[in-house]
Amino acid sequence: MSRRPFTPKVVTANRLLEGDVVYLSATDTWVTALSDAEALTDEAVAEARLLDALAEPHIVGAYLAEVTQTEDGPAPVHFREVFRASGPTNYAHGKAHEAS
Repeated sequence: MSRRPFTPKVVTANRLLEGDVVYLSATDTWVTALSDAEALTDEAVAEARLLDALAEPHIVGAYLAEVTQTEDGPAPVHFREVFRASGPTNYAHGKAHEAS
């Protein structure tokens, strides 16, 4: 059985204290906008970046999320990531408030 080809990914997680969805940037900072995240196109690099993220004490639930690359930066492929990137939906705050 052959493996599927690696597709671009970003490292995503939640900030421990605020619960915000965050993405790892190319400068090793956590950003709240998916478009500012580092799109990883090499599987070995993506796995290494994820391992580094998992060791950080101020974030939880880090994983690799599939993205597509656009002129504006990475964009979500799956509904879950579209939902997470749009911000909280229980009341207007954070990214959801800024978009309204």
